[in-house]
Amino acid sequence: MEVCRTVGALRAFVAERKALGHSVGLVPTMGALHQGHMSLVAAARSQNDDVIATIFVNPTQFGQQSDLDNYPRTEAADCAKLEAAGVAAVFIPNVEEMYPAGAETIVETTGLANMLHGLVRPGHFRGVCTVVTKLFNIAGADNAYFGEKDYQQLQVIRRMARDLFVPTRVHGVPTVREADGLAMSSRNVRLAPEDRKAAVVLSQSLAKAEEVAAQGGTVEAIDAVIRATINAEPRARLVGVDIVEALTLAPIAGIPQSDIGIMISAEFGPEDNTVLLIDQREIAK
Repeated sequence: MEVCRTVGALRAFVAERKALGHSVGLVPTMGALHQGHMSLVAAARSQNDDVIATIFVNPTQFGQQSDLDNYPRTEAADCAKLEAAGVAAVFIPNVEEMYPAGAETIVETTGLANMLHGLVRPGHFRGVCTVVTKLFNIAGADNAYFGEKDYQQLQVIRRMARDLFVPTRVHGVPTVREADGLAMSSRNVRLAPEDRKAAVVLSQSLAKAEEVAAQGGTVEAIDAVIRATINAEPRARLVGVDIVEALTLAPIAGIPQSDIGIMISAEFGPEDNTVLLIDQREIAK
């Protein structure tokens, strides 16, 4: 597996592979890889001749410095997993490589990024869009793969790629969960044992929401059961519940008339060092 740490090195690698007629799949990550990330790699490998993964903890998408500082960094273990999974190259730039001195350009979806979870984490999706645009431009991949757990992020990236005529095709990959239902996340390792046990309340609340929806319940009833379930867990602090039209993220009310997307977020741990977790569920009409 090739390890590229500069833009030039990655571009040279991709040029060599494309000269051979190979298709290229891109899997952007921030490292601390778990089975959810590896499912993205597996999807990419099944559809492309070569797979490139990236490991970059992007500072512009973090709202709190403590969250950035505490984000797990496990480069050696990550590279071992990627090589074992058959990844052809990994791009591991530093901050100066991705944001050279004097850089001032940002990329933002003005609507999708500033609603729902974007209101809870102002500037987050601007940082995501900016760095993903950079990675798309650097790699020139045919396909790119993102987890459906970050539901709004996936829609934001799809909209950005569509609006800017980015030739890379964006694919969503289903959420991978722990045995107890908790969505896999690199942040899970930061949870104290008691909070890790409590965090399963997120998937439990979504399961109850799906039951209400299956019985013909209203959006308001779905919202209520999610809030009641999470608020009943003393170690969880509910941050947001958003129930929207699946494709557009438009707000809805009453009995759903089309597929809906549910996005929830909650904090765990001490208030001076919180761990924000998210989860999602798409429910077909």
